[in-house]
Parts: sequence; C-alpha cells; structure tokens
Amino acid sequence: MKTSMLTLEASKFAADLKFEDIPDEALRIARRCIIDGLGVMLAGSDQEIANVTRKYIDSVKGAEQSRFVGESKQRVSAPQAAFCNGIAGHAMDWDDTQLSESPGRQYGLLTHPTIPPLAAALAVSDMLGNVDGKAFITAFVAGFEVECKIAEAINPDHYKFGFHTSGTIGTFGAAVAAAKLLNLDETGIARAIGGAASMASGIRANFGTMGKPMHVGRAAENGVTSALLSQSGFTFNEEALDGAWGYLSVAGRGGNPEYVEGRFGKPFSIAEPGVSIKPYPCGVLTHPTMDALKFLVEENDLQASDIEKVTLHAASNILNPIRFRVAKTELEGKFCMAFLLSAIILRRRAGKQEFTDEFVNSDESQSMQLKIETSLDADIEAMGYDRIRSRVEVVTKSGQVFEKWANENYRGSPHNPLSDGELEAKFLDCAQGVIDTVQAKTILDMAWELEHIDRITSLIDILG
Repeated sequence: MKTSMLTLEASKFAADLKFEDIPDEALRIARRCIIDGLGVMLAGSDQEIANVTRKYIDSVKGAEQSRFVGESKQRVSAPQAAFCNGIAGHAMDWDDTQLSESPGRQYGLLTHPTIPPLAAALAVSDMLGNVDGKAFITAFVAGFEVECKIAEAINPDHYKFGFHTSGTIGTFGAAVAAAKLLNLDETGIARAIGGAASMASGIRANFGTMGKPMHVGRAAENGVTSALLSQSGFTFNEEALDGAWGYLSVAGRGGNPEYVEGRFGKPFSIAEPGVSIKPYPCGVLTHPTMDALKFLVEENDLQASDIEKVTLHAASNILNPIRFRVAKTELEGKFCMAFLLSAIILRRRAGKQEFTDEFVNSDESQSMQLKIETSLDADIEAMGYDRIRSRVEVVTKSGQVFEKWANENYRGSPHNPLSDGELEAKFLDCAQGVIDTVQAKTILDMAWELEHIDRITSLIDILG
C-alpha cells in the first residue's frame, strides 16, 4: 500500500503560495467569503454565547496581543482572540459551507471552511500589526485550501460517526493561515499541521448547544497555538496526516488521500467545486426546503391561520442531522425543521430577528411547530446524497393540498449564488445593532478592495 504524503504536499503548497498565484475567480470568491465571514462574526458577537465567552476570557486572559470582533479596546492573547472570533463566526450557524466532489461524500456535509482560517488570520494580523491585504488574503486562501482538501480526503465516517468537521478539520485551516502569516517555511508549516492534528476535535453530540460554535472557536485557537509553538521551535511529527497513526487513519478510518494528492490549488476548492454562502442562519441541508415552502406560501398567499399540516419528505442525510422535533431554544432551532419551517410560515423569512429564544418559544411558534412533521422518503433516499433533495407538502384547513420539490440548485449554492447585492444585504443584516450603517458600509468598501489595504489593523479597528 502506497504511503500518502498529504502533510508534505499541504505544507509545501502553503509555503510556496504567493498572492499572484491565486486565480482571479478564486480571488473573487475569497473576497466574498471574507465579507460573509466578517458579517456573521459581527452577528454572532452580540449573541448570548459571546457574553458567556467574554466572561470566560476575562477570567483567563493572557498577553495583550490582539483584539476580537465586537471588542475594540480589550486585547487578549492571539489564540484567545482567534477563539472569540471563531465562536462569533459560528454562533448563528450562518457561515458558508464547503461542497464535496469525491465519491461517497455527502453533498453539503464537509466543513464550514471560512471561519477557522479567517478567525485565526484576524488575530495573528492584529498581533503582528504590519500585515497588508495581499498577505492576509494569501494566508486565508492557503488555510481555506488545505482545510478543504483534507476534508475531501478524510473518510466520510469521520462525520457520520460523530466528529464535527468544522471543529476538527477547521483546525488545520487555522493552523496553516496562522503559520503563513508568521512566515513559517515548509517544515514549520508541517509542524504546525502536526500540532493541529493532536488538538483537532469536536463531537456532534454538542449540536444544539453552545458547544457547536465553541468547536469552531477552539479550531481557530488551536490552529494559532500550533503555529506559534512551531515558530518557537516546538517539534511535531511532520507527516501527522499520514500513515497508520496519522490523523486520517486515527480519526477517519484511513480516508482517501489519493483524491486530493497533487491537487492543492489544482483547482482551488474555493472556486471548484465552490462554496455555499448561506441565506439562512442554520444548516445548509435545510435551505432548499425552506425556500420551497417560502415559494408556496408567497405564491398562494398562505397565512399561518390557513395551515392545517405541513410534511417534509426527505432522506436520512437531512433528517438525521436536523434532529430536534420541537425547538425550545434558538440553538435547537437551527437543527429543527419544525421551527425553521414555522419561521417561514409566520414571518416569510428566517434571519437574525427570527433566531432568538423569544421567537422560538413564542406561542405562535410553538403552536405552528406541532403542525409540522417529517417523513423518511424511501424514493428520495434511493436517489443518493450527491444533492440536497426534499419535497414539502402543505395541507390547508379548507382541504387544499400544495406540494413542491426543493430545488437542487438552492439559493446560495455555487449553481445559484447570492448576488453581490444579496451578499451585502446579508452583511448589513448581520451588522445591524452591532455597528452603525456608516461603519458597516466602510467595512464592505474595504473588503471588496482588501488587497489594496496597507494594514489589516485598519479593518479590525472598525470591527471592534
């Protein structure tokens, strides 16, 4: 059996990558992912989990190196800032999703690729102080690419049997982004990946609690920690992804490194197969169904008082992860089809204002959730998991029946992407109540021209 050389390929790719090597399309999408990532960090920075995180950070804060999103004055250690940024970025489950392209992978169930490297890059850039836009983007793209390729290589059982890939594989993306900004060479980056392999964790049992966004925060923190350790001379196995005791074997039953070997940057995963930027702050597996119901409700002018029953017919790839029957908290609501479809019926939208404990527990929401059921559909199951497929059926009190198949090319996917205008509207929604409109539009202007910024700290000043 041929021994894989995934660690070597990943570290060499990251060490050699220059801004000029990034194709125009990959650069265009990277800007969009960064804008989206900054937006969801702002949205998450005023959630209750952010308040709890600040209390924790206040009790353990270390060296005054870096600020984090939502905090303009307090400085903490760079790993702690990355932790806070990562938690904020995943707090609302509104961050983007990597798509799969290899056999046996479940479409839409690889990782949330942007937040770990972005959270790490912001923290390290603030610590260093002199990072310009080109260096920032290059480090982000390097981390994003390594993260996506490892997620593509690892056996799908990694996620199926309980690991949360955004917490596990995200650690590698954060480590590479941080190591790149620290100007580590190929050996230094390989050691940072080795350290990340020993720290990468996160289990799906914590879905529906603050533990899920903590996975992404810890991925960003551990990635920065590993890179800083490597910079300081700490040694780790330089082939930690490979071999019988490497990460792919230990955490992924061996995986398929041959799917990605020789393909780092060929093409860049950010452009092909691409990334889904979410219109809704919940799991991407739910979005096609939510859009289908939204179409039915609006086309037929259905009111909440008209609804007798709603049934979602879907396969196990949707029904297993989206596991709560009735949501009692906003965090549970992200994994509860009854709540997600209730929000569409009651508000005809599902954004920042709907994802609150108050709305989830309102009488109208709790009552509507009881009218919504899910059904495992054998025919849809037999179609496989290469796309997100479902069918929604609405029965009214007058006996009318409406039915619609969810569009496989759902909004936000690479096949039906949000326009730049829709992306900006999402960013402004995320920023509402956190920073004022002038500040939000300034961040947008800066992010669209990120490679021309002399110091990333000027962007971090406003994010605070």
